[in-house]
Amino acid sequence: MSTTMNTANLPILPPEASLPAYLFHQGTNFYAYDFMGVHKTVDPEKELCRYTFRVWAPNAVSIGVVGDFTNWTDRIDMTKITEGIWEAVIESEESLDGKFYKYAVTGRDGITHLKSDPYAFASETLKNTASIICDASDYTWSDSQWMKQRLNTVCPKQRGFKPKVNHFYSAPLNIYEVHLASWRTLDSKCNRDGEHYLNYREIADRLAPYVREMGYTHVELLPIMEHPFDGSWGYQVCGYYAPTSRYGTPDDFKYFVDKMHQNGIGVILDWVPAHFPKDRHGLYEFDGQPLYEYQGKDRIENEGWGTRYFDVGRPEVQSFLVSNALFWMRNYHADGLRVDAVASMLYLDYDRKPGEWIPNTEGTNHNLEAIAFFKKLNTAVFAEFPDILMIAEESTAWPMITKPVSVGGLGFNFKWNMGFANDMFEYVQTDPVHRKYIHNKLTFPLMYAFSENYILPISHDEVVHGKKSLVDKMFGEYDDKFAGMRTFLMYMMTMPGKKLTFMGTEFAQFREWDYENELEWFMLDYPRHIEMQRFVKAMNHLYLETAALWDIDDSWDGFEWIEPDLADINVIAYKRKDKKGHEVIVALNFSPVVRENFPLRVPKMGRYEEIMTTDRYEFGGKNRLNEAAVRTITGINQYGDKQNEIRINLPAMGGVIFRKQLNN
Repeated sequence: MSTTMNTANLPILPPEASLPAYLFHQGTNFYAYDFMGVHKTVDPEKELCRYTFRVWAPNAVSIGVVGDFTNWTDRIDMTKITEGIWEAVIESEESLDGKFYKYAVTGRDGITHLKSDPYAFASETLKNTASIICDASDYTWSDSQWMKQRLNTVCPKQRGFKPKVNHFYSAPLNIYEVHLASWRTLDSKCNRDGEHYLNYREIADRLAPYVREMGYTHVELLPIMEHPFDGSWGYQVCGYYAPTSRYGTPDDFKYFVDKMHQNGIGVILDWVPAHFPKDRHGLYEFDGQPLYEYQGKDRIENEGWGTRYFDVGRPEVQSFLVSNALFWMRNYHADGLRVDAVASMLYLDYDRKPGEWIPNTEGTNHNLEAIAFFKKLNTAVFAEFPDILMIAEESTAWPMITKPVSVGGLGFNFKWNMGFANDMFEYVQTDPVHRKYIHNKLTFPLMYAFSENYILPISHDEVVHGKKSLVDKMFGEYDDKFAGMRTFLMYMMTMPGKKLTFMGTEFAQFREWDYENELEWFMLDYPRHIEMQRFVKAMNHLYLETAALWDIDDSWDGFEWIEPDLADINVIAYKRKDKKGHEVIVALNFSPVVRENFPLRVPKMGRYEEIMTTDRYEFGGKNRLNEAAVRTITGINQYGDKQNEIRINLPAMGGVIFRKQLNN
């Protein structure tokens, strides 16, 4: 094995390297992973494999490549080829594919640290932290039908396809949020030695048919990028370009995505561009000084999380992060990213006390660099992938999160509606006797429902740290909780906005989520839990099949209040409508009192049929049904005016959905 090294301090780069290096330093190399990291070429004449290593470390005084191919004792010195990029070329008669390596980075303080490659495509398992030489493109995909269908969802005029739907905004979107380690395991427990983890392929073979049968459209994975600490749930990433080796190889994860796509299920990845952990082998002070992170004390760290903030104003960090987002779409066929902790990036005073932050040049608390970064990110993503979901987890009232960059927005196409969950959880935990005093919790979400493109989330964050599981949040005794949960879910599934629920919610797991143990699947041996799973499955499929519930989620054209003000009896009713004029009527009773012969205003004369109720026996209800079609009559409303109405049985702590029969 021999090493070819440059000898000049700043050599003239060959054309194939000079442009990528220039763009990298400009913050516009969105294929940075094809230039940085380690890449293999084969010289057939010399019968040699040539491996080129490149790393960005402008403050280092020397860097060497070490690995099992050097016995970890010898080092192959690297040469600085630009003001910040170091390079070494290793020529070997034997393949180094699969070999472990690190960079020995010596800072200006003379201290050498062994660092993982920020651009590594694979990493060593769990407790060990070496990077692995591998080819990130060696996989044969079988999801061409899915990818064409996905492209067919948006921009039909630009792409020349005849779409089934116009775009994501007018399509059903029902996301199942999953933590891979604890969805299913080999023996119901997880541990750090990897003994209990299923492989990506094993998970895919079980998860894909389950999600399809349950009626979800997408899975959203808590971060699968390499991370050293299980307790971070994946949100403290060290290896941004490497799927975690806990569950297998990069090809195994490609199989996972491929399998989902073959089953008609999209894959959304949680992505963390806000911050990274202070593990010494990772990005933390990579060349002996703050590099990927901010410099100043007022911005460098989130003390609550114990992590460092990315300096998203630095061009090289922009190249790193934007390339990374696109990498998962190009190389792993990801259908979207849920961008974590957006608020922590947008506000200079996020989680900081007065005096701990410095206003921007305009005198406000807005992080102008983060604003520019998000606009650059979303512009780059949608220029290449107009059919991608870019979802912001943003917990404040920051305006125009989901508006296009061209009109001053940040450019995401969806945002989590955190306020919806907070309001509804307060409501369902309140004694029904007192709910009339907070009736506005049911109706207030409509005051801002169309200000952004929202996803209504019941996420992992809502079922941990003493917040209780969804079913356990419900007020009342055992059966009351299940009835309340069914009513809440009908409300959520019929309100404007796309949907997301965390795994385990579908069968009403009572225990809070525990990342160290798999879901309590044994609960399905108990009637109430299998009944809840049946209800969720039925509700999901009704949602998919009923365009009125998703066709117009972004304006009042798809929603109309029928009874918003019945606070004294904890009842609301409303209408959902699609672009063709098809309508469904939803009535919900959040009290334990049956409302017999309840007058429900309807828009048109005719016969109405009950297409869904929370109260069926198979769902755990009392079977108080409206079995026969109900004919409209002329009634008098509370103001003395005539109205078309039907008289229905509205179950206690339950809900019903009606649809007008055709030709009636």
